[in-house]
Amino acid sequence: MTRARFHLTFPEHLIEEPILYRVGKEFEVVTNIRRANIDERSAWVILEMEGAEDEIARAVRWLAERGVQVDRIQGA
Repeated sequence: MTRARFHLTFPEHLIEEPILYRVGKEFEVVTNIRRANIDERSAWVILEMEGAEDEIARAVRWLAERGVQVDRIQGA
Protein backbone atom coordinates (compact mmCIF):
# COMPACT_ATOMS: atom_id res chain seq x y z
CA MET A 1 0.00 0.00 0.00
CA THR A 2 1.38 3.38 -1.04
CA ARG A 3 0.44 6.84 0.20
CA ALA A 4 1.24 9.89 -1.92
CA ARG A 5 0.31 13.58 -1.92
CA PHE A 6 -0.45 15.70 -4.94
CA HIS A 7 -1.08 19.35 -5.68
CA LEU A 8 -4.03 19.52 -8.09
CA THR A 9 -4.90 22.65 -10.04
CA PHE A 10 -8.32 22.68 -11.66
CA PRO A 11 -9.24 24.70 -14.75
CA GLU A 12 -12.30 26.91 -14.40
CA HIS A 13 -14.59 24.59 -16.40
CA LEU A 14 -13.97 21.69 -13.96
CA ILE A 15 -14.49 23.53 -10.66
CA GLU A 16 -18.11 22.45 -10.25
CA GLU A 17 -17.58 18.88 -11.49
CA PRO A 18 -17.39 16.00 -8.95
CA ILE A 19 -13.90 15.01 -10.10
CA LEU A 20 -12.54 13.84 -6.75
CA TYR A 21 -15.70 11.89 -6.00
CA ARG A 22 -15.22 10.04 -9.30
CA VAL A 23 -11.58 9.25 -8.45
CA GLY A 24 -12.74 7.54 -5.27
CA LYS A 25 -15.47 5.60 -7.08
CA GLU A 26 -13.62 4.58 -10.26
CA PHE A 27 -10.21 3.69 -8.81
CA GLU A 28 -9.17 1.56 -5.87
CA VAL A 29 -7.71 4.47 -3.94
CA VAL A 30 -8.67 6.23 -0.75
CA THR A 31 -8.64 10.01 -1.12
CA ASN A 32 -8.10 12.55 1.62
CA ILE A 33 -8.30 16.30 0.99
CA ARG A 34 -5.58 17.85 3.14
CA ARG A 35 -6.07 21.47 2.05
CA ALA A 36 -7.98 23.32 -0.65
CA ASN A 37 -8.77 26.75 -1.99
CA ILE A 38 -11.75 27.07 -4.30
CA ASP A 39 -13.50 30.08 -5.79
CA GLU A 40 -15.54 30.69 -8.92
CA ARG A 41 -12.51 31.03 -11.22
CA SER A 42 -9.80 28.79 -9.83
CA ALA A 43 -9.22 25.88 -7.51
CA TRP A 44 -6.34 23.94 -6.06
CA VAL A 45 -6.33 20.94 -3.76
CA ILE A 46 -3.67 19.11 -1.79
CA LEU A 47 -4.88 15.52 -2.16
CA GLU A 48 -3.53 12.44 -0.47
CA MET A 49 -4.15 9.11 -2.20
CA GLU A 50 -3.60 5.71 -0.66
CA GLY A 51 -3.62 2.46 -2.63
CA ALA A 52 -1.52 0.31 -4.91
CA GLU A 53 1.10 2.32 -6.80
CA ASP A 54 -0.33 1.29 -10.19
CA GLU A 55 -3.85 2.30 -9.15
CA ILE A 56 -2.63 5.71 -7.96
CA ALA A 57 -0.83 6.12 -11.30
CA ARG A 58 -4.05 5.28 -13.17
CA ALA A 59 -5.97 7.87 -11.13
CA VAL A 60 -3.31 10.52 -11.80
CA ARG A 61 -3.42 9.81 -15.56
CA TRP A 62 -7.23 10.02 -15.52
CA LEU A 63 -7.11 13.41 -13.77
CA ALA A 64 -4.53 14.75 -16.23
CA GLU A 65 -6.55 13.51 -19.21
CA ARG A 66 -9.47 15.62 -17.97
CA GLY A 67 -7.36 18.76 -17.73
CA VAL A 68 -6.34 18.77 -14.07
CA GLN A 69 -2.71 19.75 -13.51
CA VAL A 70 -1.24 17.11 -11.20
CA ASP A 71 2.06 17.64 -9.38
CA ARG A 72 3.35 15.05 -6.93
CA ILE A 73 4.58 16.50 -3.65
CA GLN A 74 7.92 14.86 -2.93
CA GLY A 75 8.70 13.75 0.59
CA ALA A 76 5.08 13.79 1.68
